[in-house]
Amino acid sequence: MKITTKELFQNCYGKYGIAAINVFTMEQVLAVFEAAQKADSPVIIQTTPVARDYANPAILVSMTKAAAMIFPKVVYALHLDHGYESHLIHAIDSGEYTSVMIDASHDDFEKNVKRTCNIVKLAHAKGISVEAELGVLSGVEDDIEVKDEFAKFTNPKQVVEFVDRTSCDSLAIAVGTSHGAYKFSGKQGIRFDILKEIQDLLPGYPLVLHGGSSVDPEEIDKINSFGGALKTGSRGVSDKEIQNSINFGVCKINIATDLRVLWTRVHRDFFQNQPDGFDPLIPGKIYKNELIDFLLKKFKMLGSEGMAKGITEVIDEGITLNK
Repeated sequence: MKITTKELFQNCYGKYGIAAINVFTMEQVLAVFEAAQKADSPVIIQTTPVARDYANPAILVSMTKAAAMIFPKVVYALHLDHGYESHLIHAIDSGEYTSVMIDASHDDFEKNVKRTCNIVKLAHAKGISVEAELGVLSGVEDDIEVKDEFAKFTNPKQVVEFVDRTSCDSLAIAVGTSHGAYKFSGKQGIRFDILKEIQDLLPGYPLVLHGGSSVDPEEIDKINSFGGALKTGSRGVSDKEIQNSINFGVCKINIATDLRVLWTRVHRDFFQNQPDGFDPLIPGKIYKNELIDFLLKKFKMLGSEGMAKGITEVIDEGITLNK
């Protein structure tokens, strides 16, 4: 069942978090759907402009629709992540996406409001949820890099004005997470004081945590042992931090880097130990199965395991009542 993120957040707020998984490949799409059905967990399928340019939007959407047919019990939203106008308008007009994100966080406040309002108007006219962003995360997201010195925490006082003026359905905030494989160092972490202030000002309003990958240091070490050269000594977001953030209104946790790290480890391991190998199906199957295991653990950690059935029942009841 494909629904909007707004419907997902109405059910999960303050109770559990929903994993938003960035997908590029068939193996990832199949793994996300199979894991979600096994766990009876709602999930958000995300595509970025870079993924859409790489695989073509029609291919990504078709794979998602096919996976939904294969795993019909999955409750999911199809979301455009970090969109800009050309991709956003195409996604909205396609009738396939149930949620889009306008990322104008690098603009000044007024320009961010203006761009977000334009997309909200187009999306809401077609029943599509809109996520916006206020504050700037450091790190690397596809082809965008933001140095630490240019990152900006979200100002809670601006959040109220921004949400009031734009009518966006959820808001990605900068509270200490970062994009990419090189994340926290030292004792940095999520700024729960900012989260609490936002929740106090906007109780019940769904927040989004970008850069929600954990980046397991053991995986990095394994990659490097197989010939990789990834930097060590950094960390992602801990499970404890994620779980605590849910109490402060975080409903959606974006996960992309962990999938890439896992892909790299599986393939480096495979070709290091099987140098005569050349069949992509073999490491592809290993990656898919390991990704399923990873996601099952992630759903359990987020508390979303077993929650899809309840969402379906609520929506079915609503449909019945409206007839």
